[in-house]
Amino acid sequence: MDILKVIGPTVLAFFIGIFITPFFTRYFYKYKMWKSSARIHSDTSQAFGKIHNSEHEVSTPRVGGIIIWVSVLLTVIVIFIISKIFPAGLFGGEASIFKQLDFFSRSQTVVPLAAFFFAAIVGLIDDLLQIFGQGSYARDPLIYRKVKMVFVTLIGIAIGFWFYYKLDFISVHIPFFGEWWLGVWFIPFFVMVMLATFSTSVIDGIDGLAGGVLASCFTAFAAIAFLGNQYDISALSGAIAGGILAFLWFNVPPARFYMGETGMLSLTVILAVIAFLTDSVMLLPIIALPLVITSLSVILQVNVYKYFNKRRVFLVAPLHHHFQALGWSREKVVMRYWIVSVICAITGVILFLVS
Repeated sequence: MDILKVIGPTVLAFFIGIFITPFFTRYFYKYKMWKSSARIHSDTSQAFGKIHNSEHEVSTPRVGGIIIWVSVLLTVIVIFIISKIFPAGLFGGEASIFKQLDFFSRSQTVVPLAAFFFAAIVGLIDDLLQIFGQGSYARDPLIYRKVKMVFVTLIGIAIGFWFYYKLDFISVHIPFFGEWWLGVWFIPFFVMVMLATFSTSVIDGIDGLAGGVLASCFTAFAAIAFLGNQYDISALSGAIAGGILAFLWFNVPPARFYMGETGMLSLTVILAVIAFLTDSVMLLPIIALPLVITSLSVILQVNVYKYFNKRRVFLVAPLHHHFQALGWSREKVVMRYWIVSVICAITGVILFLVS
């Protein structure tokens, strides 16, 4: 029954996502919910111009992440309502299968769900400002990046305080070494991890890339939570993975829509929260290695360009665009990222088991 509690929400979220996508797609295209200007203006290098499809970017909706979090929201609501309608089994003694499938719990999933949906709304507002907004905010990616960092910091502080004062989190587990006691420093550490995870949203640059990588990450944490007897968190992680796979069904090249900030912001925020709740945050850089190296490639490129006479480490940053500039096709980049993601996810789960 425990494994069914994870598989059930995962499958349900996937099919809900598939079912609602046509409705949202019509809405996205009807109101032309794509960027008013392409990213070609954010990188003037010749290599970036060669690999960048600006026409596709300004004609493809960028709020596809709605599919993911609406799928998860409806999955939570459907299972919760049915569990209340049918609380008992057929013979009245045991809890019904629907009651056992319910993963909405105060102890495990209320906090990550709250962070997930709040970040999704913040990301959606950001997307809408870029689509319909006027002025410097809509045109300057650095401005809205800084604004989002402020919001992520505030979210991190709020959740960090909740973890420290309400859930008594004062340490993190380091595989093979034991507990790292942080005390009150747990709060700034939590904020730092959340900001670092948010920085990995730069991976959303090629059709299907972010969805495949994040699906592997959440599947890994579903397994880790299950092995740690945190079945509600495991079910939530599975539901998110299911929603991502539904999104990915329509996001493979040529993408029907992009994930946008409403997807990337919500997913990176809850990824950090789940990593802490499962006490496996030190495995996050391994499980999410493709996200990490992509973010680091941007940081390295920016700093070398700024401090070393405008030199470049990569032909184009982030890293996946560098591979494109080397001549790899979009499909080859995406599939190889997916392969690495699966290997990293499996490695993370194994390390959790043996440590």
